[in-house]
Amino acid sequence: MTKFAIVGSGWRAEYFWRLATDGLECVGVVSRSPKTLPVPVFTSLDECLAAKPDFVVTAVPWAVTPGLIVELVERGVRVLAETPPAPDVDGLRELWRKVGESGLVQVAEQYTRMPAHAARLTLVRRGVIGEPTRVDVSSTHQYHAISLIRTFLGVQRGSAEVRAVRTTAPLADPLSREGWADPVEIKPATTTIATIAFDQGFGLYDFTDNQWHNQLLARRLLVRGTKGELHDQEVIRLLDGKTIARTPIVRRQTGYDLDLDGFDTDHVTFGDTVLYRNPYQGKRWNDEDIAIATLLKDTAAWATGDGPEPYPLADGIHDHRIALAIEQAADEGTAVQVTNEPWF
Repeated sequence: MTKFAIVGSGWRAEYFWRLATDGLECVGVVSRSPKTLPVPVFTSLDECLAAKPDFVVTAVPWAVTPGLIVELVERGVRVLAETPPAPDVDGLRELWRKVGESGLVQVAEQYTRMPAHAARLTLVRRGVIGEPTRVDVSSTHQYHAISLIRTFLGVQRGSAEVRAVRTTAPLADPLSREGWADPVEIKPATTTIATIAFDQGFGLYDFTDNQWHNQLLARRLLVRGTKGELHDQEVIRLLDGKTIARTPIVRRQTGYDLDLDGFDTDHVTFGDTVLYRNPYQGKRWNDEDIAIATLLKDTAAWATGDGPEPYPLADGIHDHRIALAIEQAADEGTAVQVTNEPWF
């Protein structure tokens, strides 16, 4: 049994204790105020560490995260830090200076572990569209989107040139984390579009306010390779000199119509090839749940020496550094160079 603890008790922290399964045990949560939770509640970090967790999840506000990471590393504790690991460029560099070489810090980036993305990534890595050269992401924001872009491109940490613009237009906003709006308002929504030129490969970032929840906004992902493109749920590719094929990526979801097995994700296929199987079938979890549970399992394997790093601090820092460059480029209307950072 691998044990972990959580510092923080907000909505994001809840995911981690709720999804502890398959050999994982949440030994408790450190909370600033007493509350009743389905796991033990600690009033101090000392009390938490006395439970001997194999790693600690930091699910606290951005500004608090760097200091907490440093304190845990100084105590020799392995850390899974919520995104981002520090809020600004100076904070990222200072955090790396203090703990970057420790090897004790991972970042809680789950998007590449979502079923659809995991399936697409398997397909791209098998070379079905050749070598990836460009990735467009329009679904999530900042470091999450950059992580997807870099992972699909297979780009390591390194230099990038970032350009960005913002536009604002009226848009209905019917749904948020709090639920349906009543009445629905049409109000200004800002879209940020950025290009990221890596030494090898190109990324396009497109995000509109509240795009996570506003179902009027389609999610889009495109991966262009040397022999074709993956676009959302379809691949178009060159099979030989005179044959172009279009093949769908198909997700089997149970529970529809007369399927009485219950609502659940089963698998994702490409023709007769299985790209992804849900490792938590029967849990009835949504994609975010599946992704975070997978991240927890991967972190547990790393913490006990049984698996690779799930998402090292250097990657988390680098992706947020590029995300900050997007905001800077949009603010200043100029290209921003990301170069010579200590975590390269």
